Amino acid sequence: MPPPTMLWAYCVLAVVVVAAAITDVRSGKIFNIVTYPAIAVGLVGHTLVGGLFGGEGAIGLAGSAVGLAAGFLPLLVVWMAGGIGGGDAKLMGAVGALTGWNFTLSAMLFGLLAVAIMAIFVMIRRRIVIATLGRIWRFLYLSFTPGRGAGPSGPESPTVPFGLALCIGCAAAMAQLLYKGKLLLDLR
Repeated sequence: MPPPTMLWAYCVLAVVVVAAAITDVRSGKIFNIVTYPAIAVGLVGHTLVGGLFGGEGAIGLAGSAVGLAAGFLPLLVVWMAGGIGGGDAKLMGAVGALTGWNFTLSAMLFGLLAVAIMAIFVMIRRRIVIATLGRIWRFLYLSFTPGRGAGPSGPESPTVPFGLALCIGCAAAMAQLLYKGKLLLDLR
């Protein structure tokens, strides 16, 4: 069971994740109106509940800021490389600001697993497994060839809603936390 000082954050997270999943499925975007207020609520709320550094189950402002960085920065790199949208990176930043780095990394791992499963289903359904594996092989080959480089996806490549997968990852991390009382990456 999560600490009582964190219950408010998990309730806010539930609302944010549902809103993000709906907007990502409907429009392919996660809007700033969902992510920015969640980041602010996480930072301010944890400061009010736990002070600067937290204690007694509260993460405080420092823990919230570290969670924000742990969620946002890895996906910022992927966003800048063109692999995902900015809303996905900001969503994980909001998750981090609300829950801290342990929950965020667990949710991100579950989200990556969810997106991999979703991608496999899309490839099988569209019967493009061999073509996709061929593009990935060419990408890997060209990546290690000096002076060449091309992404593995093309304009005809199907997409998977990564934000939805991250929301599923958050739900899985929450379920694990409620069921076992600890997270996948509980390194405390």
